[in-house]
Amino acid sequence: MSLTLYFHPLASFCHKVLVALYENGTAFDPVIVDLGDATSRALLVAEWPLGKFPVLKDAERGLSLPESTIIIEHLDRHYPGPAPLLPGDAALALQVRLWDRVFDQHVHQPMQKIVLDRLRPEGQADAHGVAEARAQIEAAYDLLDRQLAGHGWAVGDRFSLADCAAAPALFYAGIVQPFGTRRRHLSAYFDRLAARPSVARTLAEARPYFPLFPYREAVPARFLADG
Repeated sequence: MSLTLYFHPLASFCHKVLVALYENGTAFDPVIVDLGDATSRALLVAEWPLGKFPVLKDAERGLSLPESTIIIEHLDRHYPGPAPLLPGDAALALQVRLWDRVFDQHVHQPMQKIVLDRLRPEGQADAHGVAEARAQIEAAYDLLDRQLAGHGWAVGDRFSLADCAAAPALFYAGIVQPFGTRRRHLSAYFDRLAARPSVARTLAEARPYFPLFPYREAVPARFLADG
């Protein structure tokens, strides 16, 4: 098979790529990487020396691509499905890229800061950094709630790259920093995302690994059982 994805089912940025692959029914060979296993990690490093996933290997084109946004754009260009994830209209595509960046940089990355802080050795927690990350997420939630008013998806009424970014960002961020009752547009949007077959499949495949998540006790019950 031409495409091989190096990933882990629990990893949030891997979810972003999996959603894109499942959205268009793109065939690929999955390779689950255990970063704690030297042999498994070596497979990833051989494709991307920085050793971070996801990485997509495209054998047909003789290249390996890191970075979730780049991977999805590559898929959209070279392995298009029935539902393009980037609009053909340049102005609209720019908006999709903008909101992809908002989800990644202002929700996803600060969420990771909060999660990883739980894994720090005793006495080395970064309370100030976590507080800053929570404030950044709160500001992003307010911005997103306004953006989503009157829209079915992140940009207009078509599922896109931005929604692929939103799914894992909001799933994990909503666990460590709940949306709150006042952000009804954001909450309704996340419910639509969670019900999307590509997202639901990705979360179902992650479920066996939820016990490894540092905030496992806060994962909503609806994501812990077959539904």
